[in-house]
Amino acid sequence: MGADLLGASTWVTDGGLETDLIFNRGVDLPEFAAFPLVEESEGAAVLAGYYAEYAAIAAAAAVGLLLETPTWRANHDWGRALGYDAPALDRVNRASVALLRRVVEEAGADRALVSGSVGPRGDGYLAGGTDAHAAATYHRPEAESFAAAGADLVHAMTLTGAAEAVGVVRAARSAGLPVAVSFTVETDGRLPDGTTVSGTLARVEDEAPADWYGVNCAHPAHVVPALDGGAWQERLTWFRPNASTLSHAELDAMETLDPGDLDLLTGSTRAVRDAVPSIAVLGGCCGTDRRHVAALWGVPSPT
Repeated sequence: MGADLLGASTWVTDGGLETDLIFNRGVDLPEFAAFPLVEESEGAAVLAGYYAEYAAIAAAAAVGLLLETPTWRANHDWGRALGYDAPALDRVNRASVALLRRVVEEAGADRALVSGSVGPRGDGYLAGGTDAHAAATYHRPEAESFAAAGADLVHAMTLTGAAEAVGVVRAARSAGLPVAVSFTVETDGRLPDGTTVSGTLARVEDEAPADWYGVNCAHPAHVVPALDGGAWQERLTWFRPNASTLSHAELDAMETLDPGDLDLLTGSTRAVRDAVPSIAVLGGCCGTDRRHVAALWGVPSPT
């Protein structure tokens, strides 16, 4: 459906939004949720400034810009914990797309896409549910909000198993949007539910193929064990690594930011990209900021 959307281009996407906001910018994010900032004038300005940094990186690297909405937590369960009902979530998901459209316009980006970001129903570090139909029903309102707001695609990140990925794909299809799904892995290269990336991707391909696949929220050194040289690797398009080599459990317990070793991050990311030349969308995840993503693209970091 969306095979031609990315074309033959490569794309800068952003870094670890939530960790950057909390640890580098001093922003309080209850429930690790950035989406409430969209409706606050000061918060929206902080978000716009954050995304503008990645527009500058894309311009310096002379590649496309793919911005992902700050809505990783903007679903029913996490929204309810923050006092957002269904109409409020619809409003904030739409407003998030509009915010990124303004960033793109102000940056004057020649090639730019806006992706509606979807997160797991539960915790991105714990194995999720096994009912694909329930997942499709659950995530459909998010996809519909993104479609109504004019997003170019849906991207589900930090998924922990095949069932929720299948559900997100079906939800995006029902809303008429192309869809990418990215999985997270533990230090052994397996998903939190113990399955392999290759096996998980095969199940999704069998039940509800996504347009693109990826890996996020894991250091490149943790992704290498998952790469077996199989043809499935050619389907990987997104890569958003963590800065730290710590495990998810260790990161969850930390009260300070681990920015990682930048040389190790860039070198190990290069190794992953050499093994998976199909990766076209490159950014960061937890612990990364503009400095990490600029280094991954080999350009100066915006100041």
